[in-house]
Amino acid sequence: MGQENSSNAPVNPASKMLIKLQVERFSRYFLFAVVIFSAILFYQIMQFFLVPVFLAAIFSGLLFPLYEQFLKWTRQNKGLSSFLTCLFLLLVIIVPFYFVIDVVRVEAIHLYQTHEKTIVEFRDKVDSGTWGKIVDSTRVKYGINLEEFDLVTTIKTALTGIGNFLVAAANKTWQGTFQFLMNFLIMFFTLYYFFKDGERLINYLKYLSPLKDEHEDRLIAQFNSISRATVKGTMLIGLTQGGLGALLLWIFGFKSPVVFGVVMFILSVIPMVGGWLVLYPAAIYELVLGHYWQGLVIIIFTAVIISNVDNFMRPKLVGRDTGMHDLLIFFSSIGGIYVFGVMGFIIGPIITVLFMTIMDIYKIEFKEQLDMAQGIVQTEKTTTINE
Repeated sequence: MGQENSSNAPVNPASKMLIKLQVERFSRYFLFAVVIFSAILFYQIMQFFLVPVFLAAIFSGLLFPLYEQFLKWTRQNKGLSSFLTCLFLLLVIIVPFYFVIDVVRVEAIHLYQTHEKTIVEFRDKVDSGTWGKIVDSTRVKYGINLEEFDLVTTIKTALTGIGNFLVAAANKTWQGTFQFLMNFLIMFFTLYYFFKDGERLINYLKYLSPLKDEHEDRLIAQFNSISRATVKGTMLIGLTQGGLGALLLWIFGFKSPVVFGVVMFILSVIPMVGGWLVLYPAAIYELVLGHYWQGLVIIIFTAVIISNVDNFMRPKLVGRDTGMHDLLIFFSSIGGIYVFGVMGFIIGPIITVLFMTIMDIYKIEFKEQLDMAQGIVQTEKTTTINE
């Protein structure tokens, strides 16, 4: 009877509220655990598609003005406008890129197969040219035998290493043709729906985000801004430097100019380096062979024009307000290539800018607490100094 009376006793309203809060808290924790667990599973499924989807998001922001123009021409037909924008990207960017890669593959294999003959020709020209005269005069005047420095073997080792790398890269590229085609198709399929339903997707993500609207808009604006800066600016600068460098090498009769042009393009994308890493050794090569005016022209053209392409084009194409520190761009570009492959030089800086933007948002939201903590630290330092 005592137990029945205690079980039927009225529950304190405060206890009721506490139990309800505990149940709601447990429900939320359980929901968070389910969300995290399902997110991990979802990532395992989607990780293969992350790079093409990320690239689709980048190109959608870059080509959105063109999509809006197509909307006007097609009387607001989103499906047709999306298709035409994707077709423009295919014809103007992807197809020429594919043909350049094919030319690079052929030239790289040819460079590897003919490097032995090229080295022999170079040795004969060196022995009968300026280097041979320097060796003879140094041996006669000073008794120093520069022939002990095997220049030909050194160059042969370097060219063999470069050739092996180029052929291995070409073979790896063609062995991964299926994956390239899959990423290519996934990117265009995703890009089509980003144009068609992108506004609805952004509104849905903004609704799920607990951030303030101004912070969400800032993240989206930064993403679009750095996407344009990286693709439009960095790639065009790289194409300009690589194209001018390849043309210069072709004029002076260097073999495989497209291969070296692609190398200069890659070097131009990375901050603090550039096409001069290829062109100055080419100039030295000409000078060693006794082709003095050719070597001087390459040096002057590289120093005056190619090395200043970045300084001239970047402010006009990118703008200083969206740039990062060169060291940060360097690390994000190299790290992006290491993690995401060849397209990492685009993805890496974008992720870095988004991270820096989030840090700025954190600083804005917790400014009072950070200022208070900084004030406490300054007070403690002052007290310590006075003591």
